[in-house]
Amino acid sequence: MIQQHHIKYLYEYKGMSLRAIAKETGHSFQTVKKYANKEDDNQLPTPRKPKQSKLDPYKEQIDEWLEEDRKMPRKQRHTGTRIYRRLIERYGEEFSVSLRTVQYYVAKKKREMYQDSEGYLPLEHSPGEAQADFGSFTYQDEKGVEQEGFFLTLSFPYSNASYVQVVPGQNQECLLQGLKQMFEYIGGIPKQIWFDNLSAAVISIHRNGERTLTPLFQKFALHYNFEYEFCNPNSGHEKGHVENKVGYIRRNFFVPLPVIPDIEEYNRNLLYRCDQDMDRTHYRKGKSIQELFEDDKKAFGRLPKTSFDVYRLERAKADKYGKVRYAKNLYSTSPEFAQKEVWLKITYNRVIVLNDEYDIIIEHPRLYGEGLESMKWIPYLELMARRPKSLQNLAFYKELPDPWKKYLADTSERKKAIRLLAQMLKQEEDLSTATEALTQTLQNGCHDPDSILTTWYRLTGQIPEPVEISVPSELSQKVVFEVNLERYDKLLGGVSR
Repeated sequence: MIQQHHIKYLYEYKGMSLRAIAKETGHSFQTVKKYANKEDDNQLPTPRKPKQSKLDPYKEQIDEWLEEDRKMPRKQRHTGTRIYRRLIERYGEEFSVSLRTVQYYVAKKKREMYQDSEGYLPLEHSPGEAQADFGSFTYQDEKGVEQEGFFLTLSFPYSNASYVQVVPGQNQECLLQGLKQMFEYIGGIPKQIWFDNLSAAVISIHRNGERTLTPLFQKFALHYNFEYEFCNPNSGHEKGHVENKVGYIRRNFFVPLPVIPDIEEYNRNLLYRCDQDMDRTHYRKGKSIQELFEDDKKAFGRLPKTSFDVYRLERAKADKYGKVRYAKNLYSTSPEFAQKEVWLKITYNRVIVLNDEYDIIIEHPRLYGEGLESMKWIPYLELMARRPKSLQNLAFYKELPDPWKKYLADTSERKKAIRLLAQMLKQEEDLSTATEALTQTLQNGCHDPDSILTTWYRLTGQIPEPVEISVPSELSQKVVFEVNLERYDKLLGGVSR
């Protein structure tokens, strides 16, 4: 721009000829003439001519193949590599374009054909189709502490109905357990369910669009016999109905913050509330959602005779303390399984430790978070009772609450006290009540295990079972009493009867 202004300045104000300006500035005579005589600076710059490409003669053919793909199943459409190979097959040595150039053009053309257009098309859904997705929300536990939670929504675009279940996480066990509970409640199976590319169902997506699914998801879909579809990456609009429903559920079901002391009871109530939510008119069809949902139900598949047991098995090796690690959390097994392998049966809310014969060793609530630990003391207490002298050398002993460590170290009835603790924990896993029973008993001046057990029964509201008493042999003989009425006769003066 500065050079253009200088040329015009020399021509208009200095009176220099065009050739003199060309000599001074070093520009060609034609360039100097162009800018010296230019009157309109509002003109747009001359558009660049499209860059010629070796692929240009073949683009029409590529576009034709891609247009035909619209009628094909998504998994059987051309990739850039397949089009490249077909061009070589058709044109032979005449075709001298690189694979990368073809792939770039095909990807660009697909974006134009699908992403820019399909994202705005109003989709029509037939009865029996469903969409599933997770959402997050905040709730209060029984202690009033705010927690982050998740919910699974199953929506039906045809009727605008939906069902929801609260789940502790977004893993595959939670996904399948939530779907199972909703299937069983509504009494049927949607014929087709759309999912996002959840890691709970999809292990990986390949370049050709194929997906590797988790084995558990495949077994679940086979058992309930529904067709599954997955959205294209970054194409949430393909299941826009459920995404809108997630927001609707959060605003209408979880405001104000719900209190959830028992997730199973809360979920049963949620299903009932979802039924009640259908008592309104469809936003577009003019019928009630409940009425339209009956059409959905007519298209459902039937429930199988047996319910699917949602779990998976994983192998794990216990450390020297008999603890196994799963998902960055620790779970106790039993001292006898230290440094040995066990099976973990994992459900959405339980981690069950099994031996090689699949017998249950111990059962834990599934922990959600990192660095947490679930400790079941009973197997370790039985080991302590067998080795009372080495009690304080056991690593498990160091993890007991302080009152119990002190009591077990000082009492003369150590073996009986350990078995007492095991007895209490078999009925109530939490050590807090047992510790409170010990503390109260000691404060009352009693130290024997029987007194601790009595206090524990009082705190838990239980009535102790009667204890069988062994009777000495000499007392167990039957004593027969015979009545002699002669003495009464004498007392009464010999009155005859």
